[in-house]
Amino acid sequence: MAKLKTGRHTSAIKAWRKSEKLASKNRGIKSKIHDTSKEFTTLVGKKDMDNVQKMLPKAYALLDKAAKSGTIHWKAAARKKSRLAAKVKSIAANPSVK
Repeated sequence: MAKLKTGRHTSAIKAWRKSEKLASKNRGIKSKIHDTSKEFTTLVGKKDMDNVQKMLPKAYALLDKAAKSGTIHWKAAARKKSRLAAKVKSIAANPSVK
């Protein structure tokens, strides 16, 4: 890579490109987590226990992968998983009419 006329270092330009790419990837993962949790919350609100039970492992896997890659902190992932489990437990304890 040739030195640019602007006087900036090529390594800084490469680091900027890399950070933009990683930020974009992290944004996508975080939006997936947000969408999944919102969908999960609506299912809990409808007390749709069958679909909630199917969706819980998928949500757990998504959070674990995000924590593994460093997109979110592992304690943040654990906290979110705990809150999802608490929601499931609350509708399991109070099964009322849909």
